[in-house]
Amino acid sequence: MNTHAQPVQEAPSRLSYAAVLGLTGESDSDWAKLRGMQYAALSDVTFFRVFAHAILAVFVAQIYLKTAPALWLAAWIIALAAVHVAGARFDRTLADVDRRKITRGEFYRQSLTSLLSGALWGAAVFIFGPLGSFASLTALLMVIAIIASGAIYFRTSAPLGASLYAAVSGAAVAVYLAQEGLWFAVAGSAVFTVTTVLGAVQAGQTYLEVRLSQHAIIEKEEVVSLLLREFEENEADWLWEVDTARRLRGVSPRFAFALNSIQSEVEGKPLLECITGRSWDEGQYPESLHELANKLKDRESFANLVVQVSIKGEARWWELSGTPLRDERGRFYGFRGVGSDVTERRQSDEKIAYLARFDTLTSLPNRLQLTEALGDALRFSEQWRSRCALLMVDLDRFKAVNDSLGHLTGDKLLAQVSSRLQMLMDENTICGRLGGDEFAIVIREATNAEQVEKLARRVIEALSEPYQVEQHTLYVGASVGSAYGPRDGESVEELMRNADLALYRAKDVGGGEHCRFEPVLHASAEERRKLEVSLRKALGRDEMVLHYQPVVDARSESIVSFEALVRWNSADHGFVSPGKFIPLAEETRLIVPIGKWVLRQACMEARSWPEHIKVNVNVSPEQLLEPDFHQDVVDVLAATGLRPDRLEIEVTESIFLRDASVARSALEQAMALGCSVALDDFGTGYSSLGYLRKLRFSTIKVDRTFVQGASQGSNESLAIINAVVAMAKSLDMTTTAEGVESEEEAELIRNLGCDKIQGFYFGRPMSNEEARRLFNTPQAKRA
Repeated sequence: MNTHAQPVQEAPSRLSYAAVLGLTGESDSDWAKLRGMQYAALSDVTFFRVFAHAILAVFVAQIYLKTAPALWLAAWIIALAAVHVAGARFDRTLADVDRRKITRGEFYRQSLTSLLSGALWGAAVFIFGPLGSFASLTALLMVIAIIASGAIYFRTSAPLGASLYAAVSGAAVAVYLAQEGLWFAVAGSAVFTVTTVLGAVQAGQTYLEVRLSQHAIIEKEEVVSLLLREFEENEADWLWEVDTARRLRGVSPRFAFALNSIQSEVEGKPLLECITGRSWDEGQYPESLHELANKLKDRESFANLVVQVSIKGEARWWELSGTPLRDERGRFYGFRGVGSDVTERRQSDEKIAYLARFDTLTSLPNRLQLTEALGDALRFSEQWRSRCALLMVDLDRFKAVNDSLGHLTGDKLLAQVSSRLQMLMDENTICGRLGGDEFAIVIREATNAEQVEKLARRVIEALSEPYQVEQHTLYVGASVGSAYGPRDGESVEELMRNADLALYRAKDVGGGEHCRFEPVLHASAEERRKLEVSLRKALGRDEMVLHYQPVVDARSESIVSFEALVRWNSADHGFVSPGKFIPLAEETRLIVPIGKWVLRQACMEARSWPEHIKVNVNVSPEQLLEPDFHQDVVDVLAATGLRPDRLEIEVTESIFLRDASVARSALEQAMALGCSVALDDFGTGYSSLGYLRKLRFSTIKVDRTFVQGASQGSNESLAIINAVVAMAKSLDMTTTAEGVESEEEAELIRNLGCDKIQGFYFGRPMSNEEARRLFNTPQAKRA
């Protein structure tokens, strides 16, 4: 059962004196709530407070009637009456502040009455004190003390007024007594004043805490009532009950609706008969229904049991919970429970599970499934002392297609490539997409090297045939690198790396070739070695620079953050593509110092942006698995002065492929600092569905392939984006759509419910200076 009730905020165990007096710097809503509880009660005792002042004022006038000028007495009484009458009228206007928001102006206006009253009673000491006897002065001081003490009762709910009166009048009395040289009396007056103020605040604190507790209890009662009412009104949930023979009884209208029947039709029928459909007569039940039947038979409680049911021939998924019923003697008399239809959620889960193992654009197995298949093939080879093989396939001239015709055309071309590859596969082979324009083929039994060579040639020939994409005729070739296991590698990683080296060799010789892995690949190894040497010197030479791509709010299109992207302009090799030096940096672990530099530089440059703009920094698995990663983040934030909430760390699903516990711990430590964490390229690589539940990501980034597919009307891409958005909302995460390149795509993504958008339509990667200039315009909306 889903609820939308907000959790009740518990009252603090002890309010501070500043909070009781209304002098705290808390948010306006909290301040107004506390003041509303206090000042709404003032109108109830206003009359008694004014009456007490009037009686005591008349008493003082009687004392000094013969010694003080009548005009002075009259003026003092009139001033006192004016203050309290005006104050009483104003107090009545505050009778409803527990239902509305009290303003600070009203708060200060109410306190003014106490301040002026204290000043007038203090003035009476200076005006009338010298005109009467010591007994008269003593009586006057007793009256002032009585009023101060009584204020603790009459102003229990608003102790600031009682405190102001006691402080002002007490100060006046102390000054007068000091002038007369009555120092013991001065000390006594001071002690009395302090005691009175503390007593007023303490009484107000107790009153306010009691009111807060009462309010919390009322809120809890309202929430319980809301939950019960919502359960009764929620059509997605129902109550069910069976007797000792597991026959339905007391069928509710909602449960009958879930069974697509009326109550009289199913009352008294066996529960399993109603939910198994045609399988009831055949006795062939889904495994989940066998488990339900066993629970009912063994009289065991169960919760959140998901079962596959058949309702009038329609397959559905239900989530059931139940508990056995026993009478006061412990005798079993049936089961009772709650159920709900979770078919849509189950379908979303299946879509996401598919996403975890298949590439959406091409419908081929993704990297995870290929890795598993290659691992199985290696184990099979070791067991039967045979050989397996891995073919790495990379398209030639594909980048030119993307650059000239755009990613949409490139994606359609990749879909045709995948179809041609699938036509070449048999029961001994499996092909998949690793990412971009790179594919792989796992050959389980590769003892015959000639067959592997023939397959590689067939792949090159098939992929080199012309493609018709829309009105374009495209020509791309293919290069293939192969490695045999376990000869060229005894592990999945080693075999994939060596096949990749062979692919580099095939690309180096001009493409359109198949190269087998050889122990010595001098040319490619030497080039990579030189590139590695230059990469090791890049930071010291200040050859690295950061560019920033804006991320905008899907609704307002205002910039909310920038993703930091590292670029390398090498003195030895010129501009080096990130796609070339980033993998090399990860392989050589140079990604760790580069990542530290990127983190520090991005945080430092982000300090010049508006305070509400975040910076997104990509963190590689190698960097994340460093034992001091958490301390690196702390040091960078301390050195740059960037607020932790302005830093968002982006990680890919590959972090969970290695030491998932270490990666999770590192990210949790970063989140404890106040940083947020985004999951990038979701669904294009390794499955991390379990960690979406365990690790509280702030953002899931929807890969551009889904965006492009959805823009082309792909129902599968639309369903997957909807599933990801629904899942993210249920987990209190936001979603960012990547690769948006047109207004139509932006509008589509906005309608699908994504929270943020990133892509060339809103801005290409730019320098820090260009990013800052975006905020010089009246409305910083698009780069």
